Amino acid sequence: MSYNKNNIVNTDRGRVIMYIDMNNYFASCEQQLNPRLRGRPIGVCPYVNDNAVIIAPSREAKKAGVTTGMRFDKAKQLCPDIEMVACRPVKYRKFHVEIMNILRSYCEDVIPKSIDEAVMNLTSYKYLYKDVHALAKEIKRLISGQVGEYITCSIGISQNVFLAKLATEIEKPDGLIEITPENLENYLLRMKLTDLPGIASASQKRLNLAGIYRPVDMLNASESLLRKAFGGVVGNYWYHRLHFTEVDLYTAEYRRMSAMRTLSAQTRSSKAALMGMLVSLCTKLEQRMVKSDIFCTEISFYADYYDNTSWKTTIKIQEPLQDGIDMLHYIQQRIRVHEAQSASVNIFTSKMRSMGVLVGDFISASHLQYSLFDNKIQKDLLRKTVYNIKDKYGKDIVRKAAETVEGTHLKDAIGFGSVKDLYDNASPGIFEKGFNKYLLE
Repeated sequence: MSYNKNNIVNTDRGRVIMYIDMNNYFASCEQQLNPRLRGRPIGVCPYVNDNAVIIAPSREAKKAGVTTGMRFDKAKQLCPDIEMVACRPVKYRKFHVEIMNILRSYCEDVIPKSIDEAVMNLTSYKYLYKDVHALAKEIKRLISGQVGEYITCSIGISQNVFLAKLATEIEKPDGLIEITPENLENYLLRMKLTDLPGIASASQKRLNLAGIYRPVDMLNASESLLRKAFGGVVGNYWYHRLHFTEVDLYTAEYRRMSAMRTLSAQTRSSKAALMGMLVSLCTKLEQRMVKSDIFCTEISFYADYYDNTSWKTTIKIQEPLQDGIDMLHYIQQRIRVHEAQSASVNIFTSKMRSMGVLVGDFISASHLQYSLFDNKIQKDLLRKTVYNIKDKYGKDIVRKAAETVEGTHLKDAIGFGSVKDLYDNASPGIFEKGFNKYLLE
């Protein structure tokens, strides 16, 4: 049986894993920062507009039926008192840094899984912290006292990352649960398949076809049956997760990067503003690739429209690139070809709802091969130098021309996914070089 090289199966049953999951993180940050919002239903949105989508409802809003991804006007119908709050990514990142520093004060082996989740591998510390429940309560007290009383978390404890994360889902908010071989089946009996992190409706259908209808059925299934149900090695991973074997304790390298935005009425109002947004998205990806020391060989661009149509193109590149303006030129060239072939079609219109740029098929900068007569070496070194200067003296101390094109239209954004960009090196031991100050301004 072959496994992904990053998913090294660890069968040591003596592991102690603690999973920290912040409760209603963005909304809780806003309630901590603004006492007037405490105890009130709020919805954190990328921008203030009735058509905006809620990316984080507070616990008070959730009680009224408001969910993540719901449009604010619909949330208002369910919860008339809900208040819209504009997203402030830098504030959330700074809280994240404070929380990570608290965790690091107890354990060197801390892995941030997202902006609001982290794993502590306490296996090497189990003789130092003999009572992990007491340690968990102490961490909760420190977060409340040093970060803020409205910043709460659920903590899960188990022998692998998956089961520790599952434990955080059992009791929210402010929960503390340990899953052991003795109590796992009792917890699974209370759950649906889609309650398991990573099991969505498509996976549920696959499992149902194999005669698996409940999480406890998964627990009792053979490894070969789960492999057949999932159609490959993913089934082996699920078997090991549910049997306390570790397959998730790693920091994965980037496979793709994306920058995308839902467009405001102001941005949709002119082609120049839409083009400015595209420039900004390409520049954002340039910054991320420079920080990760990688180059891409594939670019994709997509646009979604209010009439539920969309357009997407993918471009394969022979020479790896990192420069945002080079990306822009490839996308513009593909758009011009498409518009020339379809005379009545315009990509940049006021009906555009969102746009995004994705890059992938990465090559490490250390593996690049330059031509003897190529001036790209100087360009690539200069680009890296510019970002090093920004990191040291502030992101506005020097600006590329691309950063002055309708720059105000690219509002900082934040997601619940990977936080590798927040650290100065995206690999295990991510704390070695500290935090990316560029994203904390």
